[in-house]
Amino acid sequence: MTDLPQWADLLISFFIVLGASFAFIGSLGLLRLPDFMARLHAPTKNTTLGVGGVVMGSMLYFSVTDAFSLHELLIAIFLFLTAPISAHLLAKAGLHLELELNENTKDLRKKPEQYTDKDS
Repeated sequence: MTDLPQWADLLISFFIVLGASFAFIGSLGLLRLPDFMARLHAPTKNTTLGVGGVVMGSMLYFSVTDAFSLHELLIAIFLFLTAPISAHLLAKAGLHLELELNENTKDLRKKPEQYTDKDS
């Protein structure tokens, strides 16, 4: 087992704890939020940041102990490209199915004329 310098140990720990915190908050949002659209928002934002933090910690660890590692960077790029696309497709499916929304969730479909760019 290799001994890490203290600065690397602290920096790696910071990124892993930060990533785990974001992932945990995203998971709580998925559990606690009232409807589909709100539940969709929490994991796409927070969990993406959470995985990003863990990947940064992993990149730092393997770069300090071995050679510079790009595997984790490829994982992060793939995640940051696919998470918004899948969230967009899920949101469009939810709109198409006209899923029931909570009364506190703003539904911009009720008065579309007030959200247009056209001058009346």
